[in-house]
Amino acid sequence: MQSSIILGIMIPFIGTTLGSACVFFMKDDMNPFVQKLLLGFASGVMVAASVWSLLIPSIEMSEGTLSFIPAAVGFLLGMGFLLFLDKTIPHMHLDHQTEGHQSSLSNTTMMILAVTMHNLPEGMAVGIVYAGSILNNSEISIAAALALSLGIAIQNFPEGAIISMPLKNEGLSSYKAFIYGMLSGIVEPIGALMTMILSSYILPILPYLLSFASGAMLYVVVEELIPEGSTGSHSNNATIGFAIGFVLMMILDVALG
Repeated sequence: MQSSIILGIMIPFIGTTLGSACVFFMKDDMNPFVQKLLLGFASGVMVAASVWSLLIPSIEMSEGTLSFIPAAVGFLLGMGFLLFLDKTIPHMHLDHQTEGHQSSLSNTTMMILAVTMHNLPEGMAVGIVYAGSILNNSEISIAAALALSLGIAIQNFPEGAIISMPLKNEGLSSYKAFIYGMLSGIVEPIGALMTMILSSYILPILPYLLSFASGAMLYVVVEELIPEGSTGSHSNNATIGFAIGFVLMMILDVALG
């Protein structure tokens, strides 16, 4: 069981690493046709994971006629937390395009920082779900936790490529662009592990934490992935990708859960 848990919390990081490795095989910018498809796909995966792996278990864990309260409160807090991060840490795409930024950090450093901070809630989500399964919560199984890990890894693959490719185009070597892209995902297993270590303390508020992670993940979808996928040419590809990603993650979660 321990080996499956270790593998589970590392799967999202592996997804980021494999996506970042695309920088070794792609010479130019990612094809807009493919990029829109991947952005939509990632959005669909995260939305389905947020609902089936996080929100629904949060509601099922709660008792009584007001069982929706932990899900609603946690969801809004998760959204608010990411909103706070976006107000204090500029968006990745703004950092990448804006010149003369007053910060002493380089655009590259700021981009990696922004993506890393956005990855933290995903790592927490994985840790929270695995913690719930370890604590023998009947609503969360190891298989369901694995489904969430796989879903986030699928989402992280295009994200890793979308990070590393622009860095290479800015003049970084393929190796450095790969390292920066890979490191943007290292916070996920760290966040998952820290959450699991504190699992004995989080059981009473587990429904709130699950919905918090859901709100945080959906904020990234609404604020970052969907706008970038729906603007410019080939926007229909994002819609197609969303449908494929949503259905795939739904099937994974239901089949493994």
